[in-house]
Amino acid sequence: MANSGRTSPPFIALLLFSLLSATHCLLHNDKKNCMYAVTVETSCTKGADTSNHVSLRFGDTNSNDIVVRRLNLKHVRRVDPLEPQVLDDVSRKPFQVCMVDQFQVTGKCVTSPICYLYLKLSGTDDWRPGFVQVRSLKGPHLSSNYFYFRRVLPRHVWHGFDTCPGEVTPFGMKRNRKV
Repeated sequence: MANSGRTSPPFIALLLFSLLSATHCLLHNDKKNCMYAVTVETSCTKGADTSNHVSLRFGDTNSNDIVVRRLNLKHVRRVDPLEPQVLDDVSRKPFQVCMVDQFQVTGKCVTSPICYLYLKLSGTDDWRPGFVQVRSLKGPHLSSNYFYFRRVLPRHVWHGFDTCPGEVTPFGMKRNRKV
């Protein structure tokens, strides 16, 4: 039997579903992603290294929150702590004693300088980070200052610093950013 030019209902439903899915993807891909260079120093104290998973969370006053789970997997290179000279381009185990590591991460774009940073250690090691800095490759004016830890990181909790502007009230600090 010849088809009288009518399209079957399942085909139309599939076509509509495809169009809706494509539109949904296009609408949600308009959020720009930016690249960040994260520099992490592990202190020189004996036993300060870790092989556990480290997560990173940072952002700005405009509620642009970037969470990087398993920062270890984003390792780019090890650098000389005294000079910004690259020691190697070969992937090595990050977070070793007295080493500075660089990581490259992608996330939501910040629109003001990065003012908070938290680390989370998952595992049983006693990691002791020295400092962490996040550089926005979009512009140096959006990069963070150095966040100094220099103590053993508590396990399984976010630990870090919030230097975002705020005002002191009788009830505590009132932050300008949304949590």
